[in-house]
Amino acid sequence: MECRLIDKAHSRDIRLKNEPFLLYGRVVPTCLGGKWNYSIEHFPENEVTEMCFPDEDYDYDKLMHDHVFIGAYDGEQCIGLAVLADDMFRYMYLDDLKVSQKYRNQGVGKALIKKAIEVARERNYNGIYTIGQDNNVNACRFYLNAGFEIGGFDNRVYRGTSQEDKANIFFYLDG
Repeated sequence: MECRLIDKAHSRDIRLKNEPFLLYGRVVPTCLGGKWNYSIEHFPENEVTEMCFPDEDYDYDKLMHDHVFIGAYDGEQCIGLAVLADDMFRYMYLDDLKVSQKYRNQGVGKALIKKAIEVARERNYNGIYTIGQDNNVNACRFYLNAGFEIGGFDNRVYRGTSQEDKANIFFYLDG
């Protein structure tokens, strides 16, 4: 497996399909004295569901000026994708991270994060940040296990939408 920047010749790879994941609980962050911690609230078995994000319609030519696409490859097959966006703050935004189901739990996501940190450093950022929905426990656990720290919580962002019961957790990783 190799992680590399996706160039124009491989731009089709930025359309890696999203695949479903289980919603089996919620990450509950707490902040005491400026220090974040969390617990996991598990849903009753009859409330466990599956979700799949809609596929993104990334346009390489339009985004290449302020985005970086990193692909994880098994030979010539793209098996993972990280999308970084320039930001006005000192952290580059990890806009998207996905790994094909067949390759999950094999270090692909962590390899993409490692490459993302290299890119952020090259661009003089302090690190990267991303957002995870509180009910996507596997994603939140992944970020925490990859060295990210919780840096914020937003329980208002989904008000008035069909996802009103969700909140966003902000994760930061210093480079």
